Amino acid sequence: MILVDTSVLIDFFKGKKSLPRNKFKQLLEIGLPFGITAFIYQELLQGAASDREYEKMKRFLSTQRFYHPLDPVDSFAEAARIYFDCRRKGITVRSTIDCLIAQIALEHHLLVLHNDKYFEAIQVVFPELRFY
Repeated sequence: MILVDTSVLIDFFKGKKSLPRNKFKQLLEIGLPFGITAFIYQELLQGAASDREYEKMKRFLSTQRFYHPLDPVDSFAEAARIYFDCRRKGITVRSTIDCLIAQIALEHHLLVLHNDKYFEAIQVVFPELRFY
């Protein structure tokens, strides 16, 4: 299963051309299943430029599969560990949300489709994080 990150969905909704956006369009065309997290859902909705855009994204995203942390406490501790271990190796991840998304992907054995250099940085320390 594929977890589609905020970065790709922003490109998709804004019509910005990128290789990850093209991969996402192919996913839609062939009907491959994908999912998002509640964090991705929030990031996208809070970035809406208008009420119309907000409602359009909400309708589309609400129909997708949602992946949640497996544990209400330990999953967040493990996401903090991702941030901590990366920082110890000299890699600063800009967003704790990226660490949570990575943790959820790891817990559910998901491939991440992204357009965000920080996932590449996390993979240096956590090679089990896989991409689509």
